[in-house]
Amino acid sequence: MFTAPKSEYRKSLSLAYPVMIGSLGQILVGVVDSLMVGQLGDVPLAAISYANSLLAIPLVFGIGVAYGLTPLVANADAQGKTRKAARLFKNGMVVNTVVGILIVGILFALRPFMDQFDQDPAVVLEAIPYFTVVTLSFFPLQIFFNYKQFTEGLSDTKAAMRLSLASNVLNIILNWIFIFGKFGIEPMGMVGAAYATLISRIVMMALMIWWVHSKARYKEHMTIFWDTKLKWDEMRAVLAIGVPSGLQYIFEVGAFAASSLIIGSIDYIEQAAHQIAISLASISYMAASGFGAAATVRVGNQLGRKDYKTLKVAATTLFEMVVLFMAAAGVVYLVGRDFLPGLFTEEIEVIQIAATLLIVTTLFQISDGVQVTALGALRGLSDVRMPTIITFVSYWVISIPLGYILGKELEMGAMGVWIGLAVGLTLSALAQWWRFTSKVNQMIKSSTS
Repeated sequence: MFTAPKSEYRKSLSLAYPVMIGSLGQILVGVVDSLMVGQLGDVPLAAISYANSLLAIPLVFGIGVAYGLTPLVANADAQGKTRKAARLFKNGMVVNTVVGILIVGILFALRPFMDQFDQDPAVVLEAIPYFTVVTLSFFPLQIFFNYKQFTEGLSDTKAAMRLSLASNVLNIILNWIFIFGKFGIEPMGMVGAAYATLISRIVMMALMIWWVHSKARYKEHMTIFWDTKLKWDEMRAVLAIGVPSGLQYIFEVGAFAASSLIIGSIDYIEQAAHQIAISLASISYMAASGFGAAATVRVGNQLGRKDYKTLKVAATTLFEMVVLFMAAAGVVYLVGRDFLPGLFTEEIEVIQIAATLLIVTTLFQISDGVQVTALGALRGLSDVRMPTIITFVSYWVISIPLGYILGKELEMGAMGVWIGLAVGLTLSALAQWWRFTSKVNQMIKSSTS
């Protein structure tokens, strides 16, 4: 372990840490939402868990579609094809605009059926207004992601980080004002958090558009952007990677959303504890996604150069770093399992259940980090179909049925559902890592024979 040249670790970390910080900023907003809403009581906390479990699936699908742009732009950039990178950006914009509109439409169509998922009626009543307002934020968010993945494909991961953090600070401030009622504004409770999310995402999109179109670094790309024509072949290339990537996220995050529904059908107290545990586990997961994003860029670049040995070294450094990072995160969750849930609520029963779930969280940290990094590396190879199948089998053929049996049929509650999630994560991590390693070794062998 850690046998690669130091320069490789520096390159990988320079790409990964801005995405990690930006992603942490995004997830911290969700954590702060839960912290603030948790002060309103257990029903609002369960309601935000329910709403977010439904909102998470289209959110991550949109992110996955936007990710289709990154390896293509990275590959073009490695070959010095500026015109191609700019064309991909423009065609990706059309794809992501349409996806953003579709997501908003689908979510509004889902809203009348929110009382059909065996949830506590009081929880559903609180969740609907929050769900409605946050739905509107998905369109500006999708446009932001198109710009973000373009800049990351050009190895600029810092711009999106800075702008994300600025908008996240705004979100937290607006949360405080709207939820509790400050500066003469009437307290809005849980729906105030939704309006804060909507406003901050609009601002984040506007800032990202301004940044890319005004900076000298992107001047040539933007000149070509306005002059070039739309091409279906390039839209299809983005979709060929983006749709399977979106499905990968749906299968994983959808599994956690389904787990929330299963737990909510058992007891809303356990659902509140689940929301606390998932909020905390999401912090390390989103940080680990930075290593996955860096893997996509580094692997995509080296693939464009046909330098397969360096490609393998670059990926290996990222696997090593994510294992170390997630092991440290696991220790934090284990040591802080009795303290951390108390930041969200004062209900003793909720804290006790969340503490037991954090033990399971500790056990699957490394698996979670390895699988997200492996998926990013495979995306850099434009290998997305088989990884999507692996993800589906791991979560929906094994994890969710197992969690349902343990949690509901054998009456283990939230703990049983989370054991099912841990098993799915581990199987996915092993399979994705083996596939990436096998493909790269075959590429190296073929290039030297």
